Amino acid sequence: MEFVIVTGLSGAGKSRAVDALEDMGFYCVDNMPPKLLSKFAELCLQSQDRQPRVAIVIDSRGGPQFRDLFEELDSLKAQGGDYKLLFLECGDQELARRYKETRRKHPLAAENGGSVVKAIQAERALLMPARLRADYLIDTSHLSSAQLRERIAQLFLSDAAGGMMVQCMSFGFKYGYPAEADLVMDVRCLPNPYYVDGLREKTGLDAEVREYVLDREVTRGFQKRLYDLIDYLLPLYRDEGKSQLVIAVGCTGGRHRSVTLTEELAKHLAAGGQKVMVNHRDIGK
Repeated sequence: MEFVIVTGLSGAGKSRAVDALEDMGFYCVDNMPPKLLSKFAELCLQSQDRQPRVAIVIDSRGGPQFRDLFEELDSLKAQGGDYKLLFLECGDQELARRYKETRRKHPLAAENGGSVVKAIQAERALLMPARLRADYLIDTSHLSSAQLRERIAQLFLSDAAGGMMVQCMSFGFKYGYPAEADLVMDVRCLPNPYYVDGLREKTGLDAEVREYVLDREVTRGFQKRLYDLIDYLLPLYRDEGKSQLVIAVGCTGGRHRSVTLTEELAKHLAAGGQKVMVNHRDIGK
């Protein structure tokens, strides 16, 4: 049985993530008390009509009881149960904006004097242990609903959940650091097509930009050293049991150099048999 526990910050997109999982065939349960987790998993496994794929949402709506989750996870592991923990992350300012637009009440607002900002900070502290234990971490700060659905599909459709998935992400430093990144590569030191007439409005997916970026000795030297490093690290992460590795490649605006080198890195990994997905976070900005 594929068993996924969904948690994360309120307003970060858990409902949309669960909708996507349900469309993929998961049996979904929302807002389960943490204390029931291991018992529910046991019942699922014993059922003659058991569901092959189950997703459970456990979050801060349970208040202090959320801390029971970690004891239940340990109990589940001790019983031989296998699970994946999906954590939905989002920046404070974006969360505050979403609450302002929807006019929904934050679950921890009452105990924080009605302040959404204080409630977000309190929830982040409460959920930090879960974030640290997460198998999959998705930062939705810059994602549309469609992009979140696509990310969920890449992780859980077909055999994507089996073995380690490497996500190669391009981004622009001017739009913020990607919170879900495990490794960050800064390529702002490489020649910038932005300052070349005819290339500024194009992206790293266009042949002219790719040729400009890749046809440089400094770029070839960077690629060789990057591939050597990643090839050395991947087996170590696999041995650690990591389910998802996010490699973020950043340039100034996230449209040219980072996009080209992210595509090239993904090709290199795929050629070696690694499951890989590509995400160009800021290419449309």
